[in-house]
Amino acid sequence: MSKARLMSSPICLVENVNGSLNVCKDATEFLSRIDEPVVVVSVVGLYRTGKSYLMNRLAGQQSGFALGNTIESKTKGIWMWCVPHPNKEGHTLVLLDTEGLGDVDKGDSKNDSWIFCLAVLLSSALVYNSRGTIDNNALENLHYVAEIADNIKIRSTEAADEEEEENSKFVQFFPSFIWVVRDFTLELEIEGKKVTEDNYLEFALQLKKGVSAKISKYNLPRQCIRSYFPSRNCFVFPSPASPENMKRLESMQERDLVPDFLETTRRFCDHIFYKSLVKTVKGGHRVTGKLLGHLVQIYVDTINSGNVPCLDNAVIALANQENQTAVQEARTVYQSGMEEVKNKFPVGVDDISSEHQKFSSLATRQFMKRSFKDEKREYLNKLTEDINTYYTCLLQENEMASERKCRDLLKDLFSDMNKRLQEGKYSQSGGYELYCKDRNAIVEKYRGEPNKGVSAEAVLNEFLNERGPEANSILYADTKITENDRKIQEQEEKNALLQQNLKEEEEKRIETERLTKAEMERQKDQIRQMEEKFNKELEQQQQEMDRAIECKLKEQEEMLKKGFNEKAELLNEEITSLKKDKESSGGFMKEYVMPIVGAVTEILPTLLNYRVLMKGLKKVK
Repeated sequence: MSKARLMSSPICLVENVNGSLNVCKDATEFLSRIDEPVVVVSVVGLYRTGKSYLMNRLAGQQSGFALGNTIESKTKGIWMWCVPHPNKEGHTLVLLDTEGLGDVDKGDSKNDSWIFCLAVLLSSALVYNSRGTIDNNALENLHYVAEIADNIKIRSTEAADEEEEENSKFVQFFPSFIWVVRDFTLELEIEGKKVTEDNYLEFALQLKKGVSAKISKYNLPRQCIRSYFPSRNCFVFPSPASPENMKRLESMQERDLVPDFLETTRRFCDHIFYKSLVKTVKGGHRVTGKLLGHLVQIYVDTINSGNVPCLDNAVIALANQENQTAVQEARTVYQSGMEEVKNKFPVGVDDISSEHQKFSSLATRQFMKRSFKDEKREYLNKLTEDINTYYTCLLQENEMASERKCRDLLKDLFSDMNKRLQEGKYSQSGGYELYCKDRNAIVEKYRGEPNKGVSAEAVLNEFLNERGPEANSILYADTKITENDRKIQEQEEKNALLQQNLKEEEEKRIETERLTKAEMERQKDQIRQMEEKFNKELEQQQQEMDRAIECKLKEQEEMLKKGFNEKAELLNEEITSLKKDKESSGGFMKEYVMPIVGAVTEILPTLLNYRVLMKGLKKVK
């Protein structure tokens, strides 16, 4: 069940006190518990235009956001209400109600601009609320749109001649735009013909021909709306009730409201629910509640520092935070999974390497699920390094556990033989033959014991070499053996030890082959997951570009119909540029995926030569 179900009423997200913006900790803490994608709907507009009522209806509630019934603006800053998305399972609908623009009590238009910009930056659907009609006065009141280019940057460093080109790309990253006209009393007719609400908006956004300052001022907000937002829609609402009942709108039942108002409200809500997309950041990465909380903090901190919010900088900061968390979570997945095999030490190389493959793959999957924009593989390399370091330590621990078990086993098996040795059973005629018989029986029994781990032959080799002088002493003390037989037996002892050395080397060779094979399989799996991640991110980017290209093509068609050939030509240049960006977006495939192949040569020496470290440890002991 979504954590959003726990939010019974709105809470303040961004506090606006005396023109100073501050992020509310309670709100970001709540967002941090939402790991599912969010659809973010912001409503902006002049104060006292009924914005809060619409947001309450989107939340499926009669009340929640403060409506107010006086000329005083009730909403200060930005208030947030998170509810389960009614049509998208596993998604959260985040509603942001902003304080009214143009509040005479504030006297600070710059503060209004930042509230408007935050709504644009945070939302996937931007609702602009106004009253009456969409006329020139209404569009002049929306001068905040024309100021966006001064208040939002795509890249952190832009040359002056690139600024206009960058502004034309806002359409890739900005939310859909929905103009809601309240208390609309006119007929939806243009030149005597009935039109749709969307047609009405497009008519109001028509540009005038000419180059005078007056015409440029007239066209500017219209051109910005047409250029910056990927889609435009309009809803016109009649008055919901009689003037005397407007004061108690929050407490009125639906049956007391105007039917046409209710029908428009239903269509508006359906549009938001079905057409509004998941919030994404530049590059197409889907935003979760947790990421949204980080975004709010990043943008407000930037504004408070006196700088202009930058989409690139925000994504980089966001990616760094998320990728660090992704490494931590993935590392925990690996280490927690390997605890089970660690508790079984000593185990064979197949057991530990297969578990390493399994949990390394799960850790990579967890990392890929959360990470984004790790184009230089900085964080993936960090995860790989951490896993390799931990795995090398496990190999060492497993080897030491195997050594302890094998030594204890040999000590136990040879206890009776040591007792007979102390009693002098082998210090008599024929003692050497009895010694060899007992020793060989013990070795055979030792080899028959299961689950000795990776050091079985190495410990046996070390043990037999240590007892070599003992065997020689018994051999030369046995009066039953002739001098010639002693030489033969001595050579057989050397041959036996040589064979044991070969067995140890064979055990190491087999272990090395298995480690190599397991590591190669792990690398293949990582490459496969990287390719999947790359393809997903590429698809997200291309969807982002396709949306922008489609928008520009529609705008170009409109400009050609109206005879704005020069503007249509400029749009053609923008479309060509977007298409080139789309074609080149897959160009970093080799940089992003293929270098991981070389990682095999970097990690294998660590894994295969860990015995060098073990020998060093033994010398210290």
